[in-house]
Amino acid sequence: MAARRTKSISAKVTEAEYAQLVTQAGDKTVSEWVRTTVLAAASPTRREPIAFLTLAEQLAVREVLFNLHFWMSRGEKITLETMEKLIDAADRDKVRRAREWITAATTSGVRP
Repeated sequence: MAARRTKSISAKVTEAEYAQLVTQAGDKTVSEWVRTTVLAAASPTRREPIAFLTLAEQLAVREVLFNLHFWMSRGEKITLETMEKLIDAADRDKVRRAREWITAATTSGVRP
C-alpha cells in the first residue's frame, strides 16, 4: 500500500507561469506534474556522480597536460618520475578542484 501524502508545499505563480505549468503537465494534473518534477529535482540521479567524476578526470588530465607543456616549454626533460609526480598530484587534487569548479559555477557563474 502506498504511503498517504499528508504534507503539502505551495508557491504563488502568475497567470502566465501557471499557463506554462499546465502546458508542461500535459495529461497529468498540474499538482501531479509539479510533485513529480520537484521530487525528481531533489533526488540525485545516477548521472550526477558520473558527470562529477568525468569533470574531475578532465580537470586532472588538464592539469597534467598544462604542467607537461610548461616543463617542455622550458626545455626540461620529462622523466618517468616527473610524470608519476604530475599524475599523482592531479589525482590527489581532482575531486577538490571539481567541487570548487561546481561551487563557483553555481554561485558566481565564474570558474575558479
